[in-house]
Amino acid sequence: MKILQLCHKPPVPAVDGGCIAMNNITQGLLKAGHQVKIITIFTHKHDFLQDEMNEDYIAKTDIEGVFVDTRLNVMDAYASFMTSDSYNVNRFFSTDFDIKLTRTLKAEKYDVIHLESLFMTPYMGTIRRLSKAPVVVRTHNLEYVIWEKIAKGTSNVFKRVYLSYLSRKLKNYELKTLNEVHGIASISEEDKKRFERLGIRTTMKSIPFGIDYNKYSEYPEGETEQALFHLGSMDWSPNQEGILWFLQEIWPKVHALKPNLKLYLAGRNMPNHLLNRSWPNVSVIGEVLDAKQFMKSKAIMIVPLLSAGGIRVKIIEGLALGKAIISTSIGAEGIDCVHDQQLLIADSISEWVKGITRLIDEEGLIERLGRAGKEHTKNFDNDHIIEDLIHFYKKIKTS
Repeated sequence: MKILQLCHKPPVPAVDGGCIAMNNITQGLLKAGHQVKIITIFTHKHDFLQDEMNEDYIAKTDIEGVFVDTRLNVMDAYASFMTSDSYNVNRFFSTDFDIKLTRTLKAEKYDVIHLESLFMTPYMGTIRRLSKAPVVVRTHNLEYVIWEKIAKGTSNVFKRVYLSYLSRKLKNYELKTLNEVHGIASISEEDKKRFERLGIRTTMKSIPFGIDYNKYSEYPEGETEQALFHLGSMDWSPNQEGILWFLQEIWPKVHALKPNLKLYLAGRNMPNHLLNRSWPNVSVIGEVLDAKQFMKSKAIMIVPLLSAGGIRVKIIEGLALGKAIISTSIGAEGIDCVHDQQLLIADSISEWVKGITRLIDEEGLIERLGRAGKEHTKNFDNDHIIEDLIHFYKKIKTS
């Protein structure tokens, strides 16, 4: 099959969970013998670093990037406020990208057009006008739910009202648009069920995040520090929200019980309000050169997410690397793990404190969870997931 993959940020270098998820789709399709052409947006936050891309990858994907300024623009936000448009999504529309897409669709015929996330749907008009190929949207999250929860958790009244307004508009856009595409490849079964409950009748298939299991299982062993760590893109609001909650509500109680225990915070675009503050026994590292090596070097991964949908790529990677993980129920969605079998689930402050102290005190618990989690990630083997995706493409094409 010949597939056009449109991305809302460059899939490579694979610097965060979203990039890894997109790149694994690309690599899996190529490995299975299909042709993939990539056109990607790049932004101030996510640059198009062609010099860091493998030459073979460039040749196989013919990847092209178009800069789009997605930063907040007061005038555009106000204009969107006065219309029914969703500003969250409209920021990703660019005339330059649309021209590039137009030239591509005029030059080649594709079997499937694969949109990475809701943010690529503003180009549906151009796609419909120039191509008869079915359009499949790969949903990484239920986007409006994230904004809805962020709005509810905002203390500033005016900001809360505005964010609630944006989330309502995003919801209306999301539901309308997802009912107009040919197929939805949700990243988790939970998201698929949410879409169905919301009345979306588009053909759907759960296509979770995939990994090359052998690459993780063969990752070299090293010395492991008995410490907590968090790794994630820190320009993503749910990560910031969860970490602040952990530092303010949970860490002081854990530190009082375990004064020698350390916590390491790592991830791209670490905000200044975390870099410039200090908490006892907390090291704020920022971006790390080798994420897998960083994860291997610490014993316990924390995922204190309070708002999000989709699936947490870093949890699957942590499981594949044999890490003991403690997460909220929201953080562990879509991974089909059972509490106290492959990881620990904690939602309240007391559950978090109890879970962390168990991991430190209970002999063999870290190793037991690590072994079971690693075995569980065989369910996310990328080859099988790509097989399901191809079957889904073919079903959409013949329906």
